Amino acid sequence: MNLTESATTAAGRILTAASDAALTAYRDAIAKYSREKLKSIAKEGADGTPTMFIDVLVEDAIIAAATAAGANVLSEERGWVDVGSAITLVVDPVDGSANAAAGIPLACFSAAVVMDGEFTEASTTWLHTGETWWASRSRSAFRTSGCTSLSSAAVSMLRPHERNRDSWWRVAEQATRIRILSCSTLESVFVATGSTDAFVDAGSDTHRLMDIAAAVVQVEASGGAVIDAYDRPIVFGTDLTKRWSGIVAATDDLAAELRDAIQG
Repeated sequence: MNLTESATTAAGRILTAASDAALTAYRDAIAKYSREKLKSIAKEGADGTPTMFIDVLVEDAIIAAATAAGANVLSEERGWVDVGSAITLVVDPVDGSANAAAGIPLACFSAAVVMDGEFTEASTTWLHTGETWWASRSRSAFRTSGCTSLSSAAVSMLRPHERNRDSWWRVAEQATRIRILSCSTLESVFVATGSTDAFVDAGSDTHRLMDIAAAVVQVEASGGAVIDAYDRPIVFGTDLTKRWSGIVAATDDLAAELRDAIQG
């Protein structure tokens, strides 16, 4: 699906401009630079994590396009860019940077529109293929799988850490299938489209707002649920030090069961 359905609105035009800029910058970067250069650390991002060179190239293009189209931008590398607009884009320029830099085709541009403090529409673009998924709060072309039970669920997960080893294993041993793709926004889209049943951060508090903001729109509009494993609200704010353990699930029942498994 392309962004044609949303392009008549101001927010839709901004999403289209940002998505097009991301795809062009990504393809230019892959064609021009070596993998070593793409994965080199350019700086420390606004979220306190290292920023790869490929992130900088794509983010710069997105911010230029989005601000020229009239939107504020909240992005993980540069942080809050305020142009005084009523529309803000919460942007993950290259989700799956390590994949992209290594030549693994699992990386996405993802953005959610914020108006009056609410996520209103979102799009995710698979940078390797150019495929884009769009949804608004009230409209989605997709439906989740409808899975209600962890024991019958295919679950994508973030890789485990020492701090969440037990919680991670509680989910893994109960699910029927586990995948680790290292691209949160793509894994969330797969929940929205019914390709998989859930995607979770099993209690490691790794997710930033831009990792799950688009999912709040896309998955909920498709019949699913997006919650935090520790019941913290997923709401817009410009503090990039905040973290969540996001649960993106096909149904409310599955989300609740995953939360219980993570909490133990």
